[in-house]
Amino acid sequence: GMDITGESVLVRKKFTENFALEANYFVDKVSGASVDVLSNASVIKDERKQKTGTIEYMHDKTTYSLSYINSTERDYISNTTHASLSQDMFGDLTTLKLGWGRTRDGVGENNGTADKPIIAWLGHAESQSYNVGLSQILTRNLIGGLNFEVITDDGYLANPYRSIRYRDDTNAKLYSLTNQVYPDTRTSTAIQGQAKYYLPWRAALTGSYRYYHDTWAITGNTYELDYTHPLENIWILEGRLRYYKQGHASFYSDLFPFAGSQNFMARDRDLASAENTTIGAKVTYAFLPDGWKMFKRGTATLDISRISFHYLDFTDIKDYGLPEYQPGDEPLYHFNATVFQIYMSMFF
Repeated sequence: GMDITGESVLVRKKFTENFALEANYFVDKVSGASVDVLSNASVIKDERKQKTGTIEYMHDKTTYSLSYINSTERDYISNTTHASLSQDMFGDLTTLKLGWGRTRDGVGENNGTADKPIIAWLGHAESQSYNVGLSQILTRNLIGGLNFEVITDDGYLANPYRSIRYRDDTNAKLYSLTNQVYPDTRTSTAIQGQAKYYLPWRAALTGSYRYYHDTWAITGNTYELDYTHPLENIWILEGRLRYYKQGHASFYSDLFPFAGSQNFMARDRDLASAENTTIGAKVTYAFLPDGWKMFKRGTATLDISRISFHYLDFTDIKDYGLPEYQPGDEPLYHFNATVFQIYMSMFF
């Protein structure tokens, strides 16, 4: 039920061997509404604008990076600062990376319409992230990596557009809707291992596994396999397969027994048990392989992904109900998404 389009421009310039700047501007246009929003609200139409600036400085074998991101939409404002340090060691066979980030969000709700919004600001959310990464050249053909990340969230963490439902015999549908109630804090940890192997025919195979767990009792597992194959100096062909599965939050339910049955209650599909599979392909064509005037190289890329989402304990109540289905017995929700990315790169 969603249609999302966007345009992005990124410019990166290396001024000296030690200093580089990067700027990115991105616009996201969203129309439609997800199934859990439509159960309690009208169609949403919005636009998000994101601006990013990054400074990089390299001294000897240490690279310092500082970035700032501002993202705005009518009912949500986010500002993020991120700093990282990367250090090459042991004859450049080992790379250690440390990172820290802080995000402050303003969360609002549109109580008007898509064309005439009336924004009520509900509160703020703050997040801090800490990550450590280690990359190691193991053999002439094999690189391994390990990354560990901790994120702490505090403040207004609920989605104001999504509601819980509970049994209500006084309602003709035998259920009613009311606001979600979330905890004010959340801490999540994730660890990821990755290996990249160079194949004899100038191709590369990458495999990764990521484990995630948080204090809301959500556990996630991600498996990914990528293949890259260059053809001469003109084409690069890539394919990927990704599978993700997670369990539901401790305070999630598709149907609560009655209003106020728990201190915390959620019926957000992002907190439900779910799995998704992604199949993707990307082709890059160098239309200026040897450069032209001030440009050293020019490429055009087409990237297509097909994602299949299946929810294991979140039902579709938008088009189903009495007398065909009793509350809680509706079909499980599922949908497919197709993502197209088209971009051109000019190197100078």
